[in-house]
Amino acid sequence: MWEKLKKLFAYYKPYKFLLFSDLFFAVIGAAVTLVIPLVVRYITNEVVYFETDAAGDAILMLGALLVILVLVEFGCNYYIAYFGHIMGAKMEADMRSDIFGHYQKLTFAFYDNQKVGHLLSRITNDLFDISELLHHGPEDVLISIIKIVGSFVILLQVNAKLTAVAFGFVPVMLVYAIYYNIKMKRAFAQNRARIADINSQIEDSLSGIRVVKSFANEQEELKKFSVGNNNFVKAKRNSYRYMGMYHSGLNALTTLVTVGVLVAGGSFLTVGKVSVSDLITFLLYINNFTEPVKKLVNSAEMFQNGYTGFERFLEILSIAPDISDKPDAVPVDSLKGEIEFQNVSFHYEDNQERVLNHINLKVQAGEYIALVGSSGVGKTTLCSLIPRFYEVSEGAVLIDGTDIRDMKLDDLRNNIGIVQQDVYLFAGTIMDNIRYGKPDASDEDVIRAARRANAHEFIMGFPEGYDTDIGQRGVKLSGGQKQRLSIARVFLKNPPILIFDEATSALDNESEKVVQQSLESLAKNRTTFVIAHRLTTIRNAGRILVLTEEGVAEEGTHEELLAKKGVYESLYHMHFQN
Repeated sequence: MWEKLKKLFAYYKPYKFLLFSDLFFAVIGAAVTLVIPLVVRYITNEVVYFETDAAGDAILMLGALLVILVLVEFGCNYYIAYFGHIMGAKMEADMRSDIFGHYQKLTFAFYDNQKVGHLLSRITNDLFDISELLHHGPEDVLISIIKIVGSFVILLQVNAKLTAVAFGFVPVMLVYAIYYNIKMKRAFAQNRARIADINSQIEDSLSGIRVVKSFANEQEELKKFSVGNNNFVKAKRNSYRYMGMYHSGLNALTTLVTVGVLVAGGSFLTVGKVSVSDLITFLLYINNFTEPVKKLVNSAEMFQNGYTGFERFLEILSIAPDISDKPDAVPVDSLKGEIEFQNVSFHYEDNQERVLNHINLKVQAGEYIALVGSSGVGKTTLCSLIPRFYEVSEGAVLIDGTDIRDMKLDDLRNNIGIVQQDVYLFAGTIMDNIRYGKPDASDEDVIRAARRANAHEFIMGFPEGYDTDIGQRGVKLSGGQKQRLSIARVFLKNPPILIFDEATSALDNESEKVVQQSLESLAKNRTTFVIAHRLTTIRNAGRILVLTEEGVAEEGTHEELLAKKGVYESLYHMHFQN
């Protein structure tokens, strides 16, 4: 726990001035609240016995002093509320930056087993509670300690017996509060898990809203949401039960302090052991030590809430990317594109069954390779090993004679362009989406890439041209248009190695022809891997590899493979029968 707390406190480092100034004004504000009852006691004990004129002047002066003290307290509280929250917001932003940056480092293997809603919850709800803890925690603890210790010392000077009566309730309050705080911590942890589930379900439902509506399944989605929502209410019910006992119990104990002081003070008053002014002072100070006790316990509640969130935050940060640069990784500039698979085998982390088994393959720079085979034989997996989206389980992948694990990861991926079947376009303009291939590209470079991808004409058909907003995931574009934008993105990147992952399989015949022309234009003089669903698109491939569960079963040109009358011929005839 201490190691985790050190990591938490490290976020204060850039904001030391804000932290110490916040604590300074917290101390001043707490001191003012301790002084005001002493002024009242002085008036009731001393000033009322002055001569009339002197008493009037003294009361005016002390009244002015009280007004000044109130203004000082106002200023301190304003500084704490405004600048303290600014500090908390900045620290929250730092944490959000850290966790988002870490999300970017994590690999496909991590995201294969995660729900986006859960990841989103850690970067929103959890971090808000942490920032509240980082802002309010130190000042609340400091203020509470000053008020409790200060009021105890002052009241001890006034009347030791009444002080013993008043502070006799404090241990009971602390034990009561600690007990229910432990209960609340468990309940808060459940709440976080349930709200993460709801976020995940909402994200899933809204992302697939077109599928939902196409099947008229709105009621099914409402049912699924209702289950998660009810589970959240059940978790909340537990936390509110403990919270109710916590707050109502502390309020009752606070009132009992007042009752105890009144009863004891009344008894002492009848026998002359306490003066009326001292009893008034005690009653004024009761709030000064019961309120900080509650604040201390509230801080414990805030700590449990924030610390639970911080533990979830650290859970993500502690996940080391399973693919990263070696300490001695070499930078590479422009690769030629000669690729070799040396005895490569692969299986996913959670499944020991091999997807690829002892693959040996050599591809010359600039060669056009097509991969065919039934679903599940590892075509996409094979191509995913080239940019190190996944790490080989055995063997090695070499580019230009160098093991890709010895290259800097960013440099490797900068030399590879990928066009997938499921095109992902970001919310924004056409210009922004094409420029994603090379963020520093000029407008002229973007337009040139669009022309080469046969996209310029349809782009200029929009009223706003390249500044057209395409909506979330490019919903305002057709499948062929989205695919051509993704090709333009790769044209702009201009890599020596290309991977086409069934890039035309979801398109109609007319769109397929246009996109196929763009792909062939892009593939010229580049090492190209094409994962083919429609075998008609790969007739001109320099080499076709037929993958089965045993590995590469056949290879050759289209005509050579048909002549063999093997697996490829069966796939080819099956394709035309379909």
